[in-house]
Amino acid sequence: MFEDIFAFLEAGGPVLTVILVVSALLWTLIIERYWFFRTKAAAMCIDFTKAWHERSDHEGWHGQKIRMAMVSKVTVAFEENMSVIRLLVMVCPLLGLLGTVTGMISVFDVMAVTGTGNARAMAAGISQATIPTMAGMVVSLIGLYFKARFESMANKQLDIFQDRLVK
Repeated sequence: MFEDIFAFLEAGGPVLTVILVVSALLWTLIIERYWFFRTKAAAMCIDFTKAWHERSDHEGWHGQKIRMAMVSKVTVAFEENMSVIRLLVMVCPLLGLLGTVTGMISVFDVMAVTGTGNARAMAAGISQATIPTMAGMVVSLIGLYFKARFESMANKQLDIFQDRLVK
């Protein structure tokens, strides 16, 4: 199994290794956010809601500022690491494009040395051109799905939290 993975990484060139590292970081952040929304987010909202309902002043200036501060703290917690996820999602296709360019440079080098008729010599460069592009797109698409999912979860929980603070 590991032989196949190393062969795939070798066929994709050095850029594919970078995409693998970016993918590992992206998955780490995705798992962290998923764990946060499944375990800590609701508890945080409940704690702030209890603190809000224990207050006697809900309508005054101070009460409204405290409510705004609570909403801000929850929003910041919901947005934690989301900017890094967005960045990694945007970087993956660009890394795939970099792999395409480096692979095509390799193809042109082979063509310059051996001529245009040696298809076997150009095959390694073509692999280096196509595999990172595919990998970058796949990682980016997966990241886009989870980014949208987390944004939806955050918006839904934030709306519910804000509604609970009004009552």
